[in-house]
Formats: sequence, C-alpha cells, structure tokens
Amino acid sequence: MIKDFNLVISTYRGRENDCISELWYLLKDLGDSGMEFSLTGLPGLIVAKTTLDPLEVVTKIGNQVSEKPWYFRFLLKIVPIQLTVNTDIELIREKALELAKKSIAKGETYRVLIRKRLTDIKAEKIIEAIAPKIGNKVNLEQPDKIILLEIIGDVTGIAVIKPEHIVSVQRIKRQRRVNQLNEK
Repeated sequence: MIKDFNLVISTYRGRENDCISELWYLLKDLGDSGMEFSLTGLPGLIVAKTTLDPLEVVTKIGNQVSEKPWYFRFLLKIVPIQLTVNTDIELIREKALELAKKSIAKGETYRVLIRKRLTDIKAEKIIEAIAPKIGNKVNLEQPDKIILLEIIGDVTGIAVIKPEHIVSVQRIKRQRRVNQLNEK
C-alpha cells in the first residue's frame, strides 16, 4: 500500500480495479499524469496519490458528479488527505493540531471524524488527545471544519477540511434528483 497517499476512495466490493480505471481517466482529464493507486487489502477501499492538490481534485470531482452523474459507475466516495503519519496517538495528535491551528479560524466550529480500519486504537483516546487542545466550539451536526483521520493499519491520513470536501457520489446524485423533482 502507498504510505504517502493523499486520497482515500471507496467503491463496491470487488470493483476496486474498475474504480481505479475510472479515477485514472478522471485524474488524467484534470491534468494529472503521475497519479498512483494502491489497493489496501480491504474490500472496496483504495488509496491514491495525485500530483495535484487533493482539495481541488475532490472539489472538481464533486462538480463533475453534479453535472454528469451518469459518468460515475464505480466511485462511491472520495476524501482528500493533507498528510500521512505512522499510526501513533502522539504523532497523530501533534500533526492534527498543527493542521487545525492553520485551518480552523477563530469562531469556526469543528468536529473530529475518525475512520479506523485494521487497528486496535480507540477512537475515544484519539479524540481525548486532540479536542481539549482546540479552543473552538464543537458542532457534530454541521461543523465549519472537519478534522478527518483515516486510519488504515499502521498509516494514518490526516486532513482538516470543509464538509463539502467529503465527496459522496450517492449523496450528490440523490440531492440532484430531489432538486429536479422540486423544480417540476
């Protein structure tokens, strides 16, 4: 598995290679000629490294899903990662707090979102290590920013992002259908 990934992608079980092909064409269209993909050993989970800004990549893919939903057959969800570290609570805390300090403005709300796989680390322990050090208010329903931790075994991807940077193809397609029905 790529250790310095900057995208985490979900797809259907058994369709990982189809999803990689779909993403390869998408990223190529966005101007990335040096992307790398890797299976994680977990069904339906892929990591990738793009040479482009991962925040811009997910924004552009989200826009494409809104405009051309029929183009997406295998991609279910894509999230950006700003940096990766070894899965160690102290290291995760240190780097997450560094990113949070740069990315969360005074007055903005936040939440910590942890997706953990192949690890015994307790999510509560990580939250207890990070949350008390951030002076901003927590909002679990509609935060301004999300401190995202994608733990995959011995590697943890960290990002401090806006909620719209978590691109769920199914959610966008559903919202598009609702909007179309409301227009009628």
